[in-house]
Amino acid sequence: MTGTLFDLIDFRSFPSIWYWIVLVAVWSGASHRVLGVPQDVVAQARRQGGQAAADLQVMLRVGIRRRGWLQARFGHWVLGLASFAMTVLVLLGFVYQVPFAQAVVLILAPLGLVFVLGQRLARRLGDLPDGAPELYSLLANHRATVQAIGGLSIFVTTMWGMWQNLTLGILGH
Repeated sequence: MTGTLFDLIDFRSFPSIWYWIVLVAVWSGASHRVLGVPQDVVAQARRQGGQAAADLQVMLRVGIRRRGWLQARFGHWVLGLASFAMTVLVLLGFVYQVPFAQAVVLILAPLGLVFVLGQRLARRLGDLPDGAPELYSLLANHRATVQAIGGLSIFVTTMWGMWQNLTLGILGH
């Protein structure tokens, strides 16, 4: 029974279709929300103003306060644990040549950059008054940056994955 389950899921990284589905889903989700606010809410607020813009402000304020609270309360712990975990994954992946660790690093490292940029944006937006004209350009620029990081990440991961599949001959197994 478990053999069939593991064959279906296929925990190998680069030759597995599941890895590529997860990679695309992660970047799709990351670029769809800015500080927890879905892109369609931002677009509606920009087009319609009024209540939609007020709703956007409320959602942003909640997201900004939540990030600030989490950072103040757990920031050092999260930074320490994330740094430790990333160091272990990088060593396992690129020193000890564990493909699964490489695959995880290629997803998490750029997401870490996106997280840091999101924290910076949250601090910047926290200083803006409600209804500031540069709000929409800041959100759009952040989303475009996340999409660029995601696109570059998918490209690099694809090239690395193809290289691993060709050099290790995993595809034939």
